[in-house]
Amino acid sequence: MSQVFFLVDHQDGKVAKSAGELATFAKSIGESVAIVFSSQPSSLIDQLKNFSVDQVITCSGEWEKFSVAAIADGISQLIKSKNPTAVLITSSARGKEIAGRVAVQTDSGLITDAINIDKDRITTQSVFGGSTTVHSAVTTATAIVTLRGNSIEATATNSNPTVEEFAVQISDLAKLNPVIQSKPAIKGGRPELTEANVVVSGGRGTNGDFKPIEELADALGAAVGASRAATDAGWYPHSHQVGQTGKTVSPQLYVACGISGAIQHRAGMQTSKTIVAINKDPEAPIFELADFGVIGDLFNVVPQATKGIIARKS
Repeated sequence: MSQVFFLVDHQDGKVAKSAGELATFAKSIGESVAIVFSSQPSSLIDQLKNFSVDQVITCSGEWEKFSVAAIADGISQLIKSKNPTAVLITSSARGKEIAGRVAVQTDSGLITDAINIDKDRITTQSVFGGSTTVHSAVTTATAIVTLRGNSIEATATNSNPTVEEFAVQISDLAKLNPVIQSKPAIKGGRPELTEANVVVSGGRGTNGDFKPIEELADALGAAVGASRAATDAGWYPHSHQVGQTGKTVSPQLYVACGISGAIQHRAGMQTSKTIVAINKDPEAPIFELADFGVIGDLFNVVPQATKGIIARKS
């Protein structure tokens, strides 16, 4: 069976949710092989046993001192040594930079922002603001593919992967760009927007008052998003913007509150599994996309929904 590598994202000793999703994709098309770059890989290996992982390749070293160029060096050397059929990477800004570097260094084909990949390495992408679905495939020996978060549900299982240590030779060029200092992003109690299973977003209809949005999000254990109109107006941080010029999300549930549904916003959320729209304008474009719609003022609808959810939970 052909080997399919996937890069394990981790922070503070914890494997990211995206790693489980990549493991599930990898297992569906071949032998899943996790690539771990860490100075202390043992705890990460234990966590990976909860997913469908056949093998773990560890690359030990002081990786916190190096930028993505060093990670790309390591993956490129692994490809040249092991000849995997594909390398899967999370479709984040960091992931896409690594993927691009690896593709150049190994003369491999590259596909970014895929939402699926099958056994024939045919990928599915949602492009042009979600108006078009594209199927494409890499013709080189190894395909480098970045996959959007939440494109698949991670399969939880008990695995006993074999472990191999691989020595990476970091190039002098990669060493020219060391990491001088890094600080983890300050996070609140809500999940990361791009990894959340549920997202509640507010738009122009909030008039700058995101309190009902945040309360509903907290009741659902959701992340908070915002439309470009809301972030441009300074009502919510740009880091929470969902849309073509913001972040792309694919949660199990997306609740759009006071968002008209312009193509700019739809491009960032229309691959969500279930979409609920709350808007007082019955002609709002968002209703064309929604699975469920509520025509009404969000300041009346959202608090009632929040109370109902809290009552059910208690």
